[in-house]
Amino acid sequence: MAIMSYSVPREIYYGENAMGKLAELKGTKAAIVTGGHSMKKFGFLDKAAEILKKGGIESIIIDGVEPNPSVATVRRGAEAMLKFEPDWIIAIGGGSAIDAAKVMWCFYEHPEVTFEEIVPVGSMPALRTKAKFVAIPSTSGTASEITAFSVITDPEKSMKYPIVSGEMVPDIAILDPELPSTMPPDITANTGMDAMCHALEALVSIAATPFTTPYALEAIRLVTDNLPEAYAHGKNLDARMKMHEASALAGMAFTNASLGLVHSLAHKLGGEFHVTHGLANAILVPYIIAYNEQFTDQYAYAAEVLKIDNLSANVQRLNAQLSIPKSFQELNWDGLTAEKFEAVLDRMSQHAFEDPCTLTNPGTPCVADVKMIYKAAFYGTPIELQK
Repeated sequence: MAIMSYSVPREIYYGENAMGKLAELKGTKAAIVTGGHSMKKFGFLDKAAEILKKGGIESIIIDGVEPNPSVATVRRGAEAMLKFEPDWIIAIGGGSAIDAAKVMWCFYEHPEVTFEEIVPVGSMPALRTKAKFVAIPSTSGTASEITAFSVITDPEKSMKYPIVSGEMVPDIAILDPELPSTMPPDITANTGMDAMCHALEALVSIAATPFTTPYALEAIRLVTDNLPEAYAHGKNLDARMKMHEASALAGMAFTNASLGLVHSLAHKLGGEFHVTHGLANAILVPYIIAYNEQFTDQYAYAAEVLKIDNLSANVQRLNAQLSIPKSFQELNWDGLTAEKFEAVLDRMSQHAFEDPCTLTNPGTPCVADVKMIYKAAFYGTPIELQK
Protein backbone atom coordinates (compact mmCIF):
# COMPACT_ATOMS: atom_id res chain seq x y z
CA MET A 1 0.00 0.00 0.00
CA ALA A 2 1.41 3.39 -1.02
CA ILE A 3 2.01 6.11 1.57
CA MET A 4 -0.30 9.06 0.87
CA SER A 5 -0.29 12.66 2.08
CA TYR A 6 -2.92 15.33 2.67
CA SER A 7 -2.16 19.03 3.09
CA VAL A 8 -4.16 22.21 3.71
CA PRO A 9 -3.26 25.61 5.18
CA ARG A 10 -2.32 25.46 8.85
CA GLU A 11 -4.97 28.07 9.70
CA ILE A 12 -8.24 28.94 7.93
CA TYR A 13 -10.17 31.89 9.33
CA TYR A 14 -13.64 32.43 7.89
CA GLY A 15 -16.67 34.62 8.49
CA GLU A 16 -17.57 38.31 8.47
CA ASN A 17 -14.65 40.58 9.40
CA ALA A 18 -12.21 37.67 9.27
CA MET A 19 -9.65 40.00 7.67
CA GLY A 20 -9.14 41.47 11.14
CA LYS A 21 -6.97 38.41 11.89
CA LEU A 22 -4.14 40.20 10.05
CA ALA A 23 -3.58 42.20 13.24
CA GLU A 24 -2.42 39.00 14.97
CA LEU A 25 0.48 38.25 12.61
CA LYS A 26 3.90 38.24 14.24
CA GLY A 27 6.44 40.14 12.16
CA THR A 28 7.66 43.54 11.01
CA LYS A 29 7.12 43.79 7.24
CA ALA A 30 4.49 42.58 4.77
CA ALA A 31 4.27 42.74 0.98
CA ILE A 32 0.65 42.96 -0.18
CA VAL A 33 0.18 41.52 -3.68
CA THR A 34 -2.94 42.36 -5.67
CA GLY A 35 -4.31 42.61 -9.18
CA GLY A 36 -6.26 45.41 -10.80
CA HIS A 37 -8.11 48.30 -9.22
CA SER A 38 -11.08 46.62 -7.52
CA MET A 39 -9.35 45.86 -4.22
CA LYS A 40 -8.17 49.49 -4.04
CA LYS A 41 -11.50 50.87 -5.28
CA PHE A 42 -13.48 49.09 -2.58
CA GLY A 43 -11.02 49.99 0.17
CA PHE A 44 -9.69 46.51 0.95
CA LEU A 45 -6.02 47.39 0.39
CA ASP A 46 -6.23 50.38 2.73
CA LYS A 47 -8.11 48.24 5.25
CA ALA A 48 -5.45 45.53 5.16
CA ALA A 49 -2.61 48.04 5.50
CA GLU A 50 -4.36 49.71 8.45
CA ILE A 51 -4.96 46.40 10.23
CA LEU A 52 -1.31 45.44 9.72
CA LYS A 53 -0.17 48.84 11.01
CA LYS A 54 -2.17 48.33 14.19
CA GLY A 55 -0.28 45.07 14.64
CA GLY A 56 3.05 46.84 14.19
CA ILE A 57 3.71 45.64 10.62
CA GLU A 58 4.92 47.98 7.86
CA SER A 59 3.63 47.13 4.40
CA ILE A 60 4.12 47.80 0.71
CA ILE A 61 1.73 47.10 -2.17
CA ILE A 62 2.77 45.18 -5.28
CA ASP A 63 -0.09 45.62 -7.75
CA GLY A 64 -0.79 45.24 -11.44
CA VAL A 65 -1.07 41.45 -11.56
CA GLU A 66 -2.90 40.72 -14.82
CA PRO A 67 -5.77 38.18 -15.22
CA ASN A 68 -3.27 35.68 -16.68
CA PRO A 69 -0.16 36.46 -14.60
CA SER A 70 3.03 36.29 -16.62
CA VAL A 71 6.56 35.18 -15.85
CA ALA A 72 7.65 38.83 -16.13
CA THR A 73 5.07 39.92 -13.56
CA VAL A 74 6.19 37.40 -10.97
CA ARG A 75 9.81 38.37 -11.54
CA ARG A 76 8.92 42.06 -11.07
CA GLY A 77 7.13 41.29 -7.81
CA ALA A 78 10.00 39.19 -6.52
CA GLU A 79 12.44 42.04 -7.21
CA ALA A 80 10.28 44.41 -5.14
CA MET A 81 10.27 41.87 -2.32
CA LEU A 82 14.04 41.47 -2.45
CA LYS A 83 14.38 45.23 -1.89
CA PHE A 84 11.78 45.41 0.91
CA GLU A 85 12.57 42.08 2.64
CA PRO A 86 9.12 41.19 4.01
CA ASP A 87 8.56 38.39 6.50
CA TRP A 88 4.92 38.04 5.35
CA ILE A 89 3.54 37.91 1.82
CA ILE A 90 -0.17 38.71 1.74
CA ALA A 91 -2.10 38.09 -1.48
CA ILE A 92 -5.45 39.88 -1.72
CA GLY A 93 -7.69 39.46 -4.76
CA GLY A 94 -8.67 36.87 -7.29
CA GLY A 95 -6.90 33.66 -8.10
CA SER A 96 -4.50 35.41 -10.45
CA ALA A 97 -3.14 37.65 -7.69
CA ILE A 98 -2.74 34.70 -5.32
CA ASP A 99 -1.16 32.51 -8.01
CA ALA A 100 1.31 35.25 -8.91
CA ALA A 101 2.18 35.94 -5.28
CA LYS A 102 3.00 32.26 -4.72
CA VAL A 103 5.62 32.26 -7.48
CA MET A 104 6.91 35.70 -6.43
CA TRP A 105 7.43 34.07 -3.03
CA CYS A 106 9.56 31.35 -4.61
CA PHE A 107 11.71 33.81 -6.55
CA TYR A 108 12.03 36.06 -3.47
CA GLU A 109 13.39 33.15 -1.43
CA HIS A 110 15.39 31.67 -4.33
CA PRO A 111 16.28 34.45 -6.82
CA GLU A 112 18.73 32.16 -8.58
CA VAL A 113 16.00 29.70 -9.63
CA THR A 114 14.63 29.91 -13.20
CA PHE A 115 10.97 29.57 -14.12
CA GLU A 116 11.75 26.49 -16.22
CA GLU A 117 13.22 24.79 -13.16
CA ILE A 118 9.96 24.98 -11.19
CA VAL A 119 7.63 23.82 -13.97
CA PRO A 120 8.06 20.06 -13.29
CA VAL A 121 5.64 18.90 -10.60
CA GLY A 122 7.13 19.08 -7.11
CA SER A 123 10.39 20.69 -8.23
CA MET A 124 10.04 23.94 -6.26
CA PRO A 125 12.71 24.36 -3.54
CA ALA A 126 11.74 24.72 0.13
CA LEU A 127 10.06 27.99 1.07
CA ARG A 128 9.57 29.80 4.42
CA THR A 129 13.24 30.63 4.87
CA LYS A 130 12.41 34.35 4.54
CA ALA A 131 8.63 34.72 4.70
CA LYS A 132 5.28 33.09 5.33
CA PHE A 133 2.18 33.45 3.18
CA VAL A 134 -1.39 34.66 3.75
CA ALA A 135 -4.06 34.41 1.05
CA ILE A 136 -7.28 36.45 1.14
CA PRO A 137 -9.48 35.66 -1.89
CA SER A 138 -11.91 38.14 -3.40
CA THR A 139 -13.47 35.51 -5.65
CA SER A 140 -15.02 32.16 -4.82
CA GLY A 141 -13.67 29.68 -7.31
CA THR A 142 -9.95 29.31 -7.84
CA ALA A 143 -9.28 28.13 -4.26
CA SER A 144 -5.70 29.29 -4.71
CA GLU A 145 -5.83 30.28 -1.03
CA ILE A 146 -6.00 26.57 -0.15
CA THR A 147 -3.99 24.83 -2.83
CA ALA A 148 -0.55 23.74 -3.93
CA PHE A 149 -1.27 25.07 -7.44
CA SER A 150 -0.39 28.22 -9.37
CA VAL A 151 -1.00 28.93 -13.06
CA ILE A 152 1.49 31.24 -14.78
CA THR A 153 1.47 32.31 -18.44
CA ASP A 154 4.37 32.62 -20.85
CA PRO A 155 2.94 35.02 -23.49
CA GLU A 156 5.84 34.38 -25.87
CA LYS A 157 4.92 30.69 -26.07
CA SER A 158 1.12 31.22 -25.73
CA MET A 159 1.25 28.67 -22.91
CA LYS A 160 -0.22 28.47 -19.42
CA TYR A 161 1.86 26.43 -17.01
CA PRO A 162 0.30 24.84 -13.92
CA ILE A 163 2.94 24.94 -11.19
CA VAL A 164 2.39 22.29 -8.52
CA SER A 165 4.21 22.13 -5.20
CA GLY A 166 3.14 21.49 -1.63
CA GLU A 167 5.54 24.28 -0.65
CA MET A 168 3.03 26.81 -2.02
CA VAL A 169 0.11 25.84 0.22
CA PRO A 170 -0.49 29.10 2.14
CA ASP A 171 0.21 29.23 5.86
CA ILE A 172 -3.03 31.12 6.48
CA ALA A 173 -6.22 31.46 4.42
CA ILE A 174 -8.72 34.18 5.32
CA LEU A 175 -12.25 33.83 3.91
CA ASP A 176 -14.14 37.08 4.42
CA PRO A 177 -17.46 37.32 2.51
CA GLU A 178 -17.25 41.11 2.23
CA LEU A 179 -14.61 40.83 -0.50
CA PRO A 180 -16.54 38.62 -2.98
CA SER A 181 -19.71 40.69 -2.39
CA THR A 182 -18.17 43.27 -4.74
CA MET A 183 -17.89 40.83 -7.67
CA PRO A 184 -20.08 41.54 -10.72
CA PRO A 185 -22.47 38.76 -11.82
CA ASP A 186 -20.37 37.46 -14.72
CA ILE A 187 -17.27 36.99 -12.57
CA THR A 188 -19.43 35.42 -9.85
CA ALA A 189 -20.70 32.93 -12.44
CA ASN A 190 -17.32 32.10 -13.95
CA THR A 191 -15.48 31.70 -10.66
CA GLY A 192 -18.36 29.78 -9.12
CA MET A 193 -18.32 27.26 -11.95
CA ASP A 194 -14.56 26.99 -11.53
CA ALA A 195 -15.25 25.80 -7.97
CA MET A 196 -17.80 23.31 -9.31
CA CYS A 197 -15.26 21.96 -11.81
CA HIS A 198 -12.62 21.60 -9.11
CA ALA A 199 -15.02 19.50 -7.07
CA LEU A 200 -16.20 17.40 -10.02
CA GLU A 201 -12.65 16.68 -11.18
CA ALA A 202 -11.43 15.82 -7.68
CA LEU A 203 -14.45 13.52 -7.33
CA VAL A 204 -13.50 11.33 -10.30
CA SER A 205 -9.72 11.73 -10.16
CA ILE A 206 -7.84 8.45 -10.11
CA ALA A 207 -5.95 9.93 -7.12
CA ALA A 208 -9.15 10.57 -5.11
CA THR A 209 -9.17 9.17 -1.56
CA PRO A 210 -11.58 8.96 1.39
CA PHE A 211 -9.95 12.20 2.58
CA THR A 212 -10.85 14.12 -0.61
CA THR A 213 -14.24 12.78 -1.76
CA PRO A 214 -16.34 14.16 1.14
CA TYR A 215 -15.00 17.66 0.50
CA ALA A 216 -15.75 17.36 -3.21
CA LEU A 217 -19.32 16.21 -2.54
CA GLU A 218 -20.03 19.03 -0.08
CA ALA A 219 -18.57 21.60 -2.50
CA ILE A 220 -20.86 20.36 -5.29
CA ARG A 221 -23.86 20.68 -2.96
CA LEU A 222 -22.91 24.18 -1.80
CA VAL A 223 -22.35 25.47 -5.34
CA THR A 224 -25.63 23.97 -6.56
CA ASP A 225 -27.57 25.53 -3.69
CA ASN A 226 -25.88 28.94 -3.49
CA LEU A 227 -24.31 30.04 -6.77
CA PRO A 228 -27.59 31.15 -8.40
CA GLU A 229 -28.37 33.32 -5.35
CA ALA A 230 -24.87 34.83 -5.22
CA TYR A 231 -25.16 35.53 -8.96
CA ALA A 232 -28.58 37.19 -8.70
CA HIS A 233 -28.08 38.98 -5.35
CA GLY A 234 -24.41 39.73 -4.94
CA LYS A 235 -24.73 41.50 -1.59
CA ASN A 236 -26.20 38.42 0.10
CA LEU A 237 -23.33 37.72 2.51
CA ASP A 238 -24.74 34.33 3.52
CA ALA A 239 -24.65 33.11 -0.10
CA ARG A 240 -21.22 34.69 -0.56
CA MET A 241 -19.88 32.94 2.54
CA LYS A 242 -21.25 29.59 1.43
CA MET A 243 -19.62 30.03 -1.99
CA HIS A 244 -16.33 30.88 -0.27
CA GLU A 245 -16.73 27.67 1.74
CA ALA A 246 -17.54 25.70 -1.41
CA SER A 247 -14.47 27.03 -3.17
CA ALA A 248 -12.19 26.22 -0.23
CA LEU A 249 -13.62 22.71 0.22
CA ALA A 250 -13.21 22.01 -3.50
CA GLY A 251 -9.66 23.31 -3.18
CA MET A 252 -8.93 20.95 -0.30
CA ALA A 253 -10.17 18.11 -2.49
CA PHE A 254 -8.33 18.91 -5.70
CA THR A 255 -5.02 20.06 -4.22
CA ASN A 256 -4.74 16.54 -2.80
CA ALA A 257 -6.51 14.53 -5.53
CA SER A 258 -5.46 16.71 -8.49
CA LEU A 259 -7.72 17.48 -11.47
CA GLY A 260 -8.42 16.20 -14.98
CA LEU A 261 -9.18 17.00 -18.59
CA VAL A 262 -11.42 20.00 -17.89
CA HIS A 263 -8.43 21.90 -16.58
CA SER A 264 -5.97 20.45 -19.07
CA LEU A 265 -8.10 21.70 -21.97
CA ALA A 266 -9.00 25.01 -20.33
CA HIS A 267 -5.36 25.81 -19.55
CA LYS A 268 -4.29 25.43 -23.18
CA LEU A 269 -7.37 27.09 -24.68
CA GLY A 270 -6.79 30.01 -22.31
CA GLY A 271 -3.16 30.20 -23.35
CA GLU A 272 -4.09 30.37 -27.03
CA PHE A 273 -7.21 32.56 -26.92
CA HIS A 274 -7.26 34.12 -23.43
CA VAL A 275 -10.73 32.77 -22.65
CA THR A 276 -11.51 33.38 -18.97
CA HIS A 277 -10.52 30.24 -17.08
CA GLY A 278 -13.77 29.63 -15.19
CA LEU A 279 -15.84 30.29 -18.30
CA ALA A 280 -13.77 27.82 -20.32
CA ASN A 281 -14.19 25.24 -17.56
CA ALA A 282 -17.96 25.74 -17.43
CA ILE A 283 -18.36 25.20 -21.18
CA LEU A 284 -16.05 22.18 -21.22
CA VAL A 285 -17.32 20.26 -18.21
CA PRO A 286 -20.57 18.76 -19.63
CA TYR A 287 -18.60 17.33 -22.56
CA ILE A 288 -15.91 15.88 -20.31
CA ILE A 289 -18.48 14.37 -17.95
CA ALA A 290 -19.94 12.61 -21.01
CA TYR A 291 -16.46 11.33 -21.91
CA ASN A 292 -15.54 10.30 -18.36
CA GLU A 293 -18.79 8.44 -17.66
CA GLN A 294 -17.35 5.59 -19.72
CA PHE A 295 -14.67 5.04 -17.08
CA THR A 296 -16.11 5.94 -13.65
CA ASP A 297 -19.28 5.45 -11.61
CA GLN A 298 -18.42 8.31 -9.25
CA TYR A 299 -20.80 10.73 -10.99
CA ALA A 300 -23.71 8.34 -10.39
CA TYR A 301 -22.58 7.83 -6.79
CA ALA A 302 -22.47 11.59 -6.18
CA ALA A 303 -25.92 12.11 -7.72
CA GLU A 304 -27.31 9.45 -5.39
CA VAL A 305 -25.66 10.96 -2.29
CA LEU A 306 -26.71 14.52 -3.20
CA LYS A 307 -30.22 13.43 -4.27
CA ILE A 308 -30.06 15.02 -7.72
CA ASP A 309 -31.01 13.40 -11.04
CA ASN A 310 -27.51 13.45 -12.58
CA LEU A 311 -24.48 15.69 -12.41
CA SER A 312 -24.34 16.53 -16.10
CA ALA A 313 -27.93 17.81 -16.10
CA ASN A 314 -27.21 19.68 -12.87
CA VAL A 315 -24.22 21.45 -14.42
CA GLN A 316 -26.13 22.30 -17.59
CA ARG A 317 -28.98 23.80 -15.54
CA LEU A 318 -26.51 25.93 -13.63
CA ASN A 319 -24.83 27.09 -16.83
CA ALA A 320 -28.22 28.11 -18.24
CA GLN A 321 -29.10 30.04 -15.07
CA LEU A 322 -25.76 31.85 -15.30
CA SER A 323 -26.09 32.71 -19.01
CA ILE A 324 -23.09 30.54 -19.94
CA PRO A 325 -23.27 29.34 -23.57
CA LYS A 326 -23.32 25.66 -24.50
CA SER A 327 -20.33 25.84 -26.86
CA PHE A 328 -17.32 28.00 -27.62
CA GLN A 329 -18.75 28.84 -31.02
CA GLU A 330 -21.72 30.51 -29.29
CA LEU A 331 -19.37 32.48 -27.07
CA ASN A 332 -18.37 34.98 -29.77
CA TRP A 333 -15.08 35.52 -27.95
CA ASP A 334 -12.77 37.98 -29.66
CA GLY A 335 -10.30 36.03 -31.79
CA LEU A 336 -11.83 32.58 -31.19
CA THR A 337 -13.11 31.94 -34.70
CA ALA A 338 -13.57 28.49 -36.25
CA GLU A 339 -10.70 29.19 -38.63
CA LYS A 340 -8.28 30.16 -35.86
CA PHE A 341 -9.48 27.31 -33.65
CA GLU A 342 -8.85 24.73 -36.37
CA ALA A 343 -5.45 26.26 -37.13
CA VAL A 344 -4.13 25.59 -33.61
CA LEU A 345 -6.22 22.51 -32.76
CA ASP A 346 -3.50 19.90 -33.29
CA ARG A 347 -0.89 21.81 -31.30
CA MET A 348 -3.36 22.74 -28.58
CA SER A 349 -4.54 19.13 -28.26
CA GLN A 350 -0.98 17.87 -27.89
CA HIS A 351 -0.20 20.45 -25.23
CA ALA A 352 -3.43 19.70 -23.33
CA PHE A 353 -2.63 16.00 -23.40
CA GLU A 354 0.78 16.79 -21.87
CA ASP A 355 -0.73 18.97 -19.11
CA PRO A 356 -0.12 17.44 -15.64
CA CYS A 357 -3.86 17.42 -14.92
CA THR A 358 -4.42 14.81 -17.64
CA LEU A 359 -2.51 12.25 -15.59
CA THR A 360 -5.29 11.87 -13.02
CA ASN A 361 -8.27 11.87 -15.39
CA PRO A 362 -10.29 8.60 -15.48
CA GLY A 363 -9.58 6.22 -18.33
CA THR A 364 -6.56 6.51 -20.59
CA PRO A 365 -7.20 9.61 -22.73
CA CYS A 366 -4.99 10.09 -25.77
CA VAL A 367 -4.32 13.09 -28.01
CA ALA A 368 -7.12 12.01 -30.36
CA ASP A 369 -9.58 12.00 -27.45
CA VAL A 370 -8.50 15.50 -26.42
CA LYS A 371 -8.93 16.75 -29.99
CA MET A 372 -12.39 15.14 -30.20
CA ILE A 373 -13.50 16.81 -26.94
CA TYR A 374 -12.18 20.20 -28.08
CA LYS A 375 -14.16 19.94 -31.33
CA ALA A 376 -17.34 18.82 -29.57
CA ALA A 377 -17.10 21.72 -27.10
CA PHE A 378 -16.33 24.25 -29.82
CA TYR A 379 -19.12 23.24 -32.21
CA GLY A 380 -21.62 21.97 -29.61
CA THR A 381 -21.72 18.41 -30.97
CA PRO A 382 -22.05 15.14 -28.99
CA ILE A 383 -19.02 13.34 -27.56
CA GLU A 384 -17.90 10.28 -29.55
CA LEU A 385 -17.75 7.46 -27.00
CA GLN A 386 -15.05 4.79 -27.16
CA LYS A 387 -16.20 1.38 -28.41
